[in-house]
Amino acid sequence: MRIFGIDPGTAITGFGVIDGKDSPTLVTAGVIRTPAKQALELRLEAIYADLLELIREYRPDEIAIEQIFFATNAKTVISVSHARGVAMLAAIHAGVAIAEYTPLQIKQAITGYGRADKQQIQEMVRAMLKLETVPKPDDAADALAVAICHSQVLTA
Repeated sequence: MRIFGIDPGTAITGFGVIDGKDSPTLVTAGVIRTPAKQALELRLEAIYADLLELIREYRPDEIAIEQIFFATNAKTVISVSHARGVAMLAAIHAGVAIAEYTPLQIKQAITGYGRADKQQIQEMVRAMLKLETVPKPDDAADALAVAICHSQVLTA
């Protein structure tokens, strides 16, 4: 089973691909960056095109996307919502099933604790994938956490 995890964002969208359900292994991870001064529609088009290309290249069986968490900055929520939308559209156009997880679900799946901090999650991602170092940048590690969360739901 190949799972493609996505941590959506307009400036930086993280992605991570793992193989396996019971003891997942890293295939690849990285980020899609868009220029801050570029028009929103062009940034979204770039995220869509890059994700669609990555999905076609790595041919996942399923895609897991982080759901939006309440934030005090409405502009940030709207921006992330746009990025989530184009990520979901890329998955649909590639014909891949989508699963969505809240930050709480991801934290509980990765660490067993819903209030785990970013360092705890990243260290568990490193350990679960048997890596020497924590994947960088943070958005790539977060996307891997989403993928691992989905793999654990599938094995439950």
